[in-house]
Amino acid sequence: MRINKYLADKKISTRRGADELVKNHKVFINGKLAELGSQVAENDKIEVRDIKQKEYKYFAYNKPIGVETNSPREDLFPLGRLDKASHGLLILTNDGRITDQLLNPKYFHEKEYKVETKEKLRSNFKTKMEAGVDISPVRGREGSQRPSASNGIESIITKPCKITILNENTFRIILTEGKKHQIRRMCSALFQEVTDLKRERIMNIKLVNLKPNGLREIKGEELKTFLKSVGI
Repeated sequence: MRINKYLADKKISTRRGADELVKNHKVFINGKLAELGSQVAENDKIEVRDIKQKEYKYFAYNKPIGVETNSPREDLFPLGRLDKASHGLLILTNDGRITDQLLNPKYFHEKEYKVETKEKLRSNFKTKMEAGVDISPVRGREGSQRPSASNGIESIITKPCKITILNENTFRIILTEGKKHQIRRMCSALFQEVTDLKRERIMNIKLVNLKPNGLREIKGEELKTFLKSVGI
């Protein structure tokens, strides 16, 4: 394993940050200075010396409708995105160690949304959404079909999710994946048009009563639980 991957896996830094530590002669393998690209064996002793511990920060942010995903603070970046027409919870941080855990599709972390639709929800909406929806783009022009095994193009089927119907036009959905515009595409595939989409929770972090464009620091037991869930 390369030394930068080792340090990233140990949550000591990001891979890019690990390369900087190596360049600055801060990393030692079995007492000897590491070099860029050095390989680490299972029984090697790895030391990172004379580094100042970075102060990591974590905030919940309520992104308003009509703005692109960004951060109101230059020292923080958003983990993930919400499209311009959607609003609700984003997690802002300066901790690059957790980016892969939150955004890599191989990890499964719950995200919860409240969704309103233009049309009344059909009686089989909950069942079909929870089972998984084909959100593959339609290929070609009129008369063409979605990708399938028969035409040699892989279909995109969403993973099972949990739906709670709130009223005839509103539901909550809990996902463990995050494909681009996924909820809107799922609804469209079931002949529903989304009129409002609000993210209310990411893992144990909840939006609660945070006002649009508002920030609140994530700390205490809430932060401890969140970091434990991402392996830190």
